[in-house]
Amino acid sequence: MKKLSLLFAAGALIMTTSCNNSQADKAQTTDAQEVSAVTGKQFLVDTVGSIVNWRATHKGGLAPRYGTLKFKEGLFSFENDNLSGGSFIIDVNSLIVDPTSVTEPDKKAINLQNHLKSPDFFEVEKFPVAEFHITSATPFDASKDESILAGATHMVSGNLNIKGKEVNITFPAIIHIHETTADVQGKFTVDRTTWGLNFGTEGNPADWGVSKDFELDIHVKATAE
Repeated sequence: MKKLSLLFAAGALIMTTSCNNSQADKAQTTDAQEVSAVTGKQFLVDTVGSIVNWRATHKGGLAPRYGTLKFKEGLFSFENDNLSGGSFIIDVNSLIVDPTSVTEPDKKAINLQNHLKSPDFFEVEKFPVAEFHITSATPFDASKDESILAGATHMVSGNLNIKGKEVNITFPAIIHIHETTADVQGKFTVDRTTWGLNFGTEGNPADWGVSKDFELDIHVKATAE
């Protein structure tokens, strides 16, 4: 019994430590907001050079899985050297599970990949894309804004639409604009259940074993029109 207690305590410690070692900011969420008008100089997203890296885990940060998503299209605009508006469309059907993240001998990355695309999660046949529409962008103010993201320059808010549900999220970002190019980086976590990304019905033991938070690491490159 004592040995079991020690194992339980060690497991709890590992889970607690994993939960507290987040490498990304938790995005703030609110109801959908009015979308900002696209004004000023416009930049088209380079769908080849841009990428979304995602990461998800089981409860306590165990068994991390990760992979990528591709952009289908997008643009954003700058006015007076500040991000003024824009929208991005992500091809959810492009979701890939990196095989190196599935190390168990009895599991395969392709099976998880197909499962994530199924009605249990993203239901790509019915909802092939996710959309993000900018609602505001303000310069990062270190006196009131906090971020794990080193070098954050802005706080960006936008409506994220997944599976037909639109929720406004706010996260720190690094934004650089040049004469003919621009790039945006953001790294944050969101609660998947906010968009109804549940495995089965509420309270399903299989769903309980998956962490609600998943991480998005976004790198967008764009060129001036």
